[in-house]
Amino acid sequence: MAQADLNSDLGEVWRGAPTADDDAMFALITSANIACGFHAGDDASMRDAVRRSTAHGVSLGAHPSYRDEAGFGRRDQDVPAEVLEAEVLEQLRALQRAVDEVDEVGEADGAGARLAYVKPHGALYNRIAHDRVQARAVVRAVVTASEELGRPLPVLGMSGSVIERETLAAGLRFVAEAFVDRGYRSDGSLVPRDAPGALLTDETAAVRRAVSLVLDRRITSVDGPDVELDAVSLCVHGDTPGAVSLATAVRAALLDAGVELVAPW
Repeated sequence: MAQADLNSDLGEVWRGAPTADDDAMFALITSANIACGFHAGDDASMRDAVRRSTAHGVSLGAHPSYRDEAGFGRRDQDVPAEVLEAEVLEQLRALQRAVDEVDEVGEADGAGARLAYVKPHGALYNRIAHDRVQARAVVRAVVTASEELGRPLPVLGMSGSVIERETLAAGLRFVAEAFVDRGYRSDGSLVPRDAPGALLTDETAAVRRAVSLVLDRRITSVDGPDVELDAVSLCVHGDTPGAVSLATAVRAALLDAGVELVAPW
């Protein structure tokens, strides 16, 4: 039986309000990427996300970003490697503190909360797909966090990217993902968010893409040719317009196609 993970970026409280319907999204996915405070979220939202993830049996991932709350972490930045490493580690530690606090007061529904993986956010995610210096800084932070936890943290990211190679070189596991709701160019890169075709919100097209990604390992790019993507995890952004309806349709289509939805952690 084919398997796939369905993930979403959640816990993104920004400018005082959540960007997604977390209640609905947690019930549809298998892995949740939780904002760690630098682009969105705070201590309270992280604790809330930990409680929701355990209640729904959803794997919990850290979603660190550039220090860019004003731009929601979607503005590229030239951050010195040592600064980026420290800031990513700070975010991973912040989410782990939330896990510890929820566990300590017994709010994890008896299941025990657990930080399972790391997925960088936004502009950082795109930068480390091709920037070796920044990719290595992120990986060093994940290695340190893994040592502190006493177990390796996998990294979730773009297939065939620099961050994949750096993660594997450091002896960590890399899990490749693809986006159900983002446009791809023929070179396998994402269409910039300010360009035409950046978002895919049509449910029929999203469903077709999701099933094709799992069963055929390919999608159609915005400039025509098919792109081969070997993805284990599929992402539906929580702040995409109509995200709940989109994720509902994608989940149903995958199950109908005989795909087992399971977190790979």
